[in-house]
Amino acid sequence: MYDAVVFDNDGVLVGRTPFDTLREAAFEAFVRIGVDDPDIAHVDEMAIGVDPATLRDVSERYGFDPAEFWRIRDESASLAQMADVRRGRKTPYDDVGVLSALDADLGVVSSNQQATVEFVLEHFGLADRFDAAYGREPSIASLSRKKPSPYYLECALEDLDAGTALFVGDNESDVLAADNAGIDSAFIRRPHRRSTELSCQPTYEIDDLHDLVSICGRSPIDSI
Repeated sequence: MYDAVVFDNDGVLVGRTPFDTLREAAFEAFVRIGVDDPDIAHVDEMAIGVDPATLRDVSERYGFDPAEFWRIRDESASLAQMADVRRGRKTPYDDVGVLSALDADLGVVSSNQQATVEFVLEHFGLADRFDAAYGREPSIASLSRKKPSPYYLECALEDLDAGTALFVGDNESDVLAADNAGIDSAFIRRPHRRSTELSCQPTYEIDDLHDLVSICGRSPIDSI
C-alpha cells in the first residue's frame, strides 16, 4: 500500500528523553555562554519546544548571540541524551523488531538533533533498517523546519523516492506534518498518549508498531 513508512524517533522507536535531562542541558548551555545564574523560567523555555522568537527574546535579555547560544544548547542537549542512552535511561520500545516485517522502505524524521538521531540508531543497532534519517541541524533556521513543517519529512521522502508514504508519530505535530506533506499518518498511542485528544484526524490510530503489519506488512508469499 505504501512505498515508504517514516517514523518519528522519540516516543515511537525509542523512549522519550526525561525533561530533567533537557533542563540540565539547557542550564549547562547558559553557563557555557557565560550566564551562571539564569532564571529557571528561561532555562525551561530553552529546554524544550523552543521557537525562534523565544530564543531571540531570551538572548536579548542576557545579551548573548542567539546563533552561538543555540549551537551550544543543541550540543549540550545532544550529549546529555547520548549519556542517557549509555546509562539505559533511553531505550528502544519492545516492538521495534516488527520493522523487519514491513513491506516498504523505512525512514526516520525527528525534531531532535541530527547527531542525537544518528547516535541513537547506531547505538541500538537500528541504523541499517532505515534508508533515510533526518533530525535538525544546530541552527536557528532548523527551529522553523520542525514539525508540523513538512521540511524534513519531504527531505526523507525525496531520499526514499516514495510515491506513497505513511508517517508514524506520537504528537499532533506529526499528524499535521504528514498532512502538510500530503501523505497519510498513523498516531501511535504509546502509554504516554493513551488519553491524548487530537484536534486533527490521523489516517490511522494504532496501539503499537505491531498494528502496522496489517497496514503495510509483507504478505505470506513475500516472506517465503
